[in-house]
Amino acid sequence: MDFLRPDTLAEALTLKAQRPDAVPIAGGTDVMVELNFDHRRPAALLDLTRIAELRAWEVAGDEGRGGTVRIGSGVSYTRIIEELGERLPGLAMASRTVGSPQIRNRGTVGGNLGAASPAGDTHPVLLVADATVEAASTRGTRLIPATEFYLGVKRNALEPDELITAVHVPATGAPQQFAKVGTRNAMVIAVCSFAVALHPARNLVAAAVGSAAPTPRRASAAEEFLSAELTSTSQWEKPKPLLDSVKRRFGALVAEAASPIDDVRGSAAYRKHALSVLARRTLDWAWHDYTEKVA
Repeated sequence: MDFLRPDTLAEALTLKAQRPDAVPIAGGTDVMVELNFDHRRPAALLDLTRIAELRAWEVAGDEGRGGTVRIGSGVSYTRIIEELGERLPGLAMASRTVGSPQIRNRGTVGGNLGAASPAGDTHPVLLVADATVEAASTRGTRLIPATEFYLGVKRNALEPDELITAVHVPATGAPQQFAKVGTRNAMVIAVCSFAVALHPARNLVAAAVGSAAPTPRRASAAEEFLSAELTSTSQWEKPKPLLDSVKRRFGALVAEAASPIDDVRGSAAYRKHALSVLARRTLDWAWHDYTEKVA
């Protein structure tokens, strides 16, 4: 196995163009597991840890309105929690649930996207935040909406010569929540996960499920139901406690959006039930936050 170590992004893109079979590695928290268990043996590894621009983040656009945060693909979960927690609360919540402190020091959102595991913790948050994935090659750079990035189990929309260079996440300043269920409270792969984001400027609610389908996905029917309910009752302007019937309907529609399987971590029926509970619970938290902001 060849080990390629570029010093700059330009060198990395050239190497990836020459060796499309090279597997990118940054934190190594996914790739090294697969190597150690001999699940795959790539012809080459492309080490991205020397590339400084992949470890930077910046805010573009109108900062007064939050702007959009461009997070380099090599920024660790720990830095997202510590440096971006106020701007991107949902992503920070998801990052806190990733592995141990050592894993969070090494692991990156770029790696999570590259692995494209249905159980990846950050995926539901990126979906509800309307994030876009920045992919680069020697041919140029393009932005891929998160909703179009996940193509199947561990498959994404990258071309063989492309690298993930960043993810762009709007900082809306509105409430976001994330929760997951595992076999214990920490250091586990999600049995299922859920994220919700309120977008009061557009009178919209966004919801997404993880680890409950071949890919993470938006719960569109649940989003449309709740957005219409809040708009028709003028609750964006004058929020009040949500009716239990509304929360239950929202939870049921979220569960319907999933198409889970039975596996060693949980049954399909359990995942659907857990998602309906997570949806009601996180909606309650987000709506409480919104009510306090408006009051």
